[in-house]
Amino acid sequence: MPNGPESRTAHHDEKLREILKTSAAIFAEKGFDGTSIRDISRATGMSLAGLYYYFRTKEELLCLIQERCLVTLLENAERIQTTEKSPREKVALFVHNHLGFFLHNMNEMKVMSREDTALTADYEKRILELKRRYVKALVDLVEELQRKEGARKLNVRVAALALFGMMNWVYTWYNPSRDPSLEGLIEQVLRIFFFGVLHGDAEDEGAEDHLRRSFLPDDKSFVLWPGS
Repeated sequence: MPNGPESRTAHHDEKLREILKTSAAIFAEKGFDGTSIRDISRATGMSLAGLYYYFRTKEELLCLIQERCLVTLLENAERIQTTEKSPREKVALFVHNHLGFFLHNMNEMKVMSREDTALTADYEKRILELKRRYVKALVDLVEELQRKEGARKLNVRVAALALFGMMNWVYTWYNPSRDPSLEGLIEQVLRIFFFGVLHGDAEDEGAEDHLRRSFLPDDKSFVLWPGS
């Protein structure tokens, strides 16, 4: 049994993490509306009273799942922003972080995408604020890339949201038995984003070699995928 305050806090956090993982799997399978707290109770082996110690409503539970994902992604994105790496390397690290996290937490990815409009009131505001900050983190990186590369015709917002579009729907089609590994998938997404579909074999001014190094950065400290 946990003794001191730190042990109790660690126990609480670990138990909450288990509840969120289990709940995300059920929401992914049955949908938010199709899931009851009794479903969560049966899956976790906890009483209803025990569950309500960690959250007050099913909507708060959904908010906590999304919040934990976004906070983790945002913290890593903000660390990437502050590095001395090149703009291409920063974008590559962002893609590593995003795809890596979600492929190791596929149920959460499904919940984030499918239940995008299920939250209301303060819960919705909390998640929207985190999403705005996360989108801005990528927009800022693409803007930095534009300045460095001199891509004057690039619409930064469109480019950033298009990159999110490539990454966020992976859960609908990704099949590890026929599609590339995680690293291969990341490479393909970066290749399409940096070179375009029709110029995937381009080696303009050494960009190919530079990009290849960016696919598998030596510094893995910026690629953190909790739940794997």
